Amino acid sequence: MGIEQLYIIILACIVAASCSLCGVFLILRRLALISDAISHSVLLGIVIAFFFVHDLNSPILILGATLTGVLMVYLTELLISSKRLKKDASIGLVFPLFFSISILLINLFAHDIHLDQDSVLLGEIAFTPFRLFSLWGLNLGPVSLWVMGVILLLNIAFVAAFYKELKLSTFDSGLATMLGFFPTFIHYALMSVVSITAVGAFESVGAILVVALMVVPPATAYLLSHRLSHMIALSLLFGILASLLGYLMAFLLDVSIAGSMAVMTGILFFLAFIFSPSQGILIKFLLYHKQRLLFSANMLLIQLLDHEGTHTEQTENTVSNLVIHMQWSYSFANKVVTYALQHGFVNRSNDFLTLTSLGREKARHVSVMDS
Repeated sequence: MGIEQLYIIILACIVAASCSLCGVFLILRRLALISDAISHSVLLGIVIAFFFVHDLNSPILILGATLTGVLMVYLTELLISSKRLKKDASIGLVFPLFFSISILLINLFAHDIHLDQDSVLLGEIAFTPFRLFSLWGLNLGPVSLWVMGVILLLNIAFVAAFYKELKLSTFDSGLATMLGFFPTFIHYALMSVVSITAVGAFESVGAILVVALMVVPPATAYLLSHRLSHMIALSLLFGILASLLGYLMAFLLDVSIAGSMAVMTGILFFLAFIFSPSQGILIKFLLYHKQRLLFSANMLLIQLLDHEGTHTEQTENTVSNLVIHMQWSYSFANKVVTYALQHGFVNRSNDFLTLTSLGREKARHVSVMDS
């Protein structure tokens, strides 16, 4: 592995960690769409700041982007507070306005400058090794590594310093207000951090991958744990894993690196969605069939108890009658009977079923519970 490839992998992991750290709180606050909105809206701040400083490398651009991101959030919440629009509609109204204005300004006044919507949306992490940071003639590595490294440290410091406040205001803003934690300040501070992270990753990976890394790894972690500290750790793990596997996928298939990483976040989410031990589709499917089998076995015991000792017992308490009376298939009826036999609830003689003493007691208990 060459030094260029190593730079790309390290930058991808740093971006993934930075975005995932912010994304956990966006997911928990039901603000996943806000990451997409901010990542597009901050372009307006970049463009306006550039008109003042005429330097694409100026830190003023990050300041302008951050202020625009916060302004977008403020206007969105202003629309929500009017009670005329819901959250998703408000976000969908404000950020296309900001983004379209920025595109118009670029086309009108900055068409001859390397500040275009394609580079912002798509990015190209493969160019990372060619944008180097030099100080006093000394090569210190890619600029993006330094920028995103500082942003990652900022995100870690923010979460560490305001962990209790973020946790409380996320789950119970009313209690946070009563305890004097200023949830509004925490909210806008979080949005500022999200804006800085988004604009810092623009040139390297583009807005699409930024949104994918802010939303999908935390959402994947949410499927596996509802404890905040565990969610943060899992989110970081999935974000970094998606970056590594995405780079490998891009290398093997010779396709876009950023696109491969975004696809890999979706694959990891899909795997968690299927195999999560608590919320996965597979466990829910198995639990449904187990509950259906248990319920059907209880119905079988009640059926046998109701007709036990009656003149209809010989016809009613048979497997064949279960198919007709319960409208079960033969295969499912046999599964239910097998379950009851394995648990010692019934005895079977050819087609005829009788209750054991344990099965009779179980049937009476179920009947009492149902009544």
